[in-house]
Amino acid sequence: MSIGEALRLAQDSELDLVEVAPMARPPVCKLMDYGKFKYEAAQKARDARRNQTLTVIKEMRLRLKIDPHDYETKKGHVVRFLKGGDKVKITVMFRGREQSRPEMGYRLLQRLAADVAELGVVESNPKQDGRNMVMVIAPHKNQAATDAARRTAKQEKASASEPANDEQTAQA
Repeated sequence: MSIGEALRLAQDSELDLVEVAPMARPPVCKLMDYGKFKYEAAQKARDARRNQTLTVIKEMRLRLKIDPHDYETKKGHVVRFLKGGDKVKITVMFRGREQSRPEMGYRLLQRLAADVAELGVVESNPKQDGRNMVMVIAPHKNQAATDAARRTAKQEKASASEPANDEQTAQA
């Protein structure tokens, strides 16, 4: 159909001529309300953004000569972050002569990775970054999905119970 004929048809039906597939040969157009089209496209984009998972990277800093109890405490934090579905960046900081022994930092990071292996997987292996050695651990895929779903359900439950609490205080 020619462009002029399509425009005349759009004016007669009091609609807009909207090009929906500009790369197609010939381009595909539809007669529709353009405002409604834009609104529906914005709704789809908002729904897509809502369903996206936001990756958060938590950081845990260690020293090379860490006390066993401090190591267990830091490991507990890493476990909590991984259970929450977040990635963890672990940094071993070297000072002074410790910089000449990077293999000790490597062993410390490998030990931590082995201790949390059931919760996460090493995403980037330990590498020297100036005075620091850095490693990233990511939660397992299925673990992260179930934790994210659990967190969403918890938030919905909390938001559903808030209005009930407001009603109870209003009645009192």
